Amino acid sequence: MIGTHRIAFTFLCLPLFCGCSFLMGSQEQVRTGASSSLVDYLYPDGEIPPSVSDQLPALELPLRVGIAFVPSSGWRDLGGADKTVLMERVADAFRERPYISSIETIPEQYLKSANGVVGMRQVAAMYGVDVMALVSYDQITFSGERESSILYWTIIGTTFIKGNSNEVQTMIDTAVFDVNTAALLFRAPGTHAEQENTTLFDNARDLRILKGEGFTAANEDMIVNLDRELGRFEEEVKAGQSATVAWTNGSGGGGSSGTIFLLVLMGLAFIAVCRKGRIDL
Repeated sequence: MIGTHRIAFTFLCLPLFCGCSFLMGSQEQVRTGASSSLVDYLYPDGEIPPSVSDQLPALELPLRVGIAFVPSSGWRDLGGADKTVLMERVADAFRERPYISSIETIPEQYLKSANGVVGMRQVAAMYGVDVMALVSYDQITFSGERESSILYWTIIGTTFIKGNSNEVQTMIDTAVFDVNTAALLFRAPGTHAEQENTTLFDNARDLRILKGEGFTAANEDMIVNLDRELGRFEEEVKAGQSATVAWTNGSGGGGSSGTIFLLVLMGLAFIAVCRKGRIDL
């Protein structure tokens, strides 16, 4: 008798479950995210970038590097803790290079008050840096219900199954510019995309975790690419392809300065080793 009542109750509740599933299934996919645009910062209001010059940037060694986040373009911003971790990772990548004399992490508010190429140069002059590493990011989240959730909700009823689909696409990009010419020396992007199904009640928590994992994975990818691009840039400079270099004591530079550049690197590396106490002078 009790079993008959349970069966009857289940069939009476089916229309209710169907109605709930129909209403939830009719929701459109939600798109949210956090973003900053390097192009919008350097060339605001649709400003057209200048034509690329054939003249190579002239760099004086050792370089002073400034690292800053591109201000958010109006979407929900990333947390300060995430930015601090990322900037430290970028700074560490530059610290590995013997031709870098100093690294300055520049607060984002300075870039907010001075955008465009002129603004970048003003901030660089304030901190006395030769090149600027501008970090931008874009994390887009798509969240919506899977069609299969309607079938399972209707038949299973009060048992919660994975009925939502979340997709997070993350990109972090570090672009390094010569301050004097505003020429792009090199860039290192990092990307990550992941999709995961979740329950209705766990959606907010799972989405938060997915976004954090996406940021971390894209960050790691960017750091790997940054290290590779820094190495490639060194080789190109030694070959006189990306920039001409000169030592600040006037030892000279130019398109054929590969030998001088190599000697400078060797000298700086030797000094760095000595300072670490690895060689007893």
